[in-house]
Amino acid sequence: MHITLRTFVFMDALQPQLASYLGTSSQGFLPVPGDACLWIEVAPGMAVHRLTDIALKETNVHLGEQVVERSFGSMEIHYRNQSEVLAAGEIILQQIGAQESDRMACRIAWNEIIRGMTPDHTTLINRQLRKGSMILPGKSMFILEVEPAGYAVYAANEAEKAAHITLVDVRPFGNFGRLTMMGNEAEAEEAQRAAVRAINLLNRRARAG
Repeated sequence: MHITLRTFVFMDALQPQLASYLGTSSQGFLPVPGDACLWIEVAPGMAVHRLTDIALKETNVHLGEQVVERSFGSMEIHYRNQSEVLAAGEIILQQIGAQESDRMACRIAWNEIIRGMTPDHTTLINRQLRKGSMILPGKSMFILEVEPAGYAVYAANEAEKAAHITLVDVRPFGNFGRLTMMGNEAEAEEAQRAAVRAINLLNRRARAG
């Protein structure tokens, strides 16, 4: 059966906040800061089981996350050694007869900074999003929505690399992935620039491939 490669993105080093956040939902091996990481999303969803099996049998990578939804399946594998994660990615691509450039381009559906957050607004958000840090009144909130969903993780990692920003929430499942970060106005703007720049670079690489 044909497998569609929706998201295929390699992160050379998980940043501290993102690694900790992923650990709050991980039902497998917990990632730690500095681990290399590969996030893959495919359709149909059940196909992710075969790809997980191949990666774990052929390499030493650890499985941190596997989610099978109605339409899509996602997996996160990580290891301290970047070459091991890259090798797992190559094996998976060979199995489905695809190249990295066959992944879907990332579409930014929403990209905004909300400045000077009110106490009512932050309180409501903090009650809804409980895995990351809290948003403080008066701070700025950077929100990003992307399709396919898995790219939200990559955007979060690149934003954390570039800016002194606080990770509030990242949701890389479903039709759309969502990222929420908090900081002062300058920090939010720098995180926004880094996330958008990283996504645009991925898309350029896909077109070049």
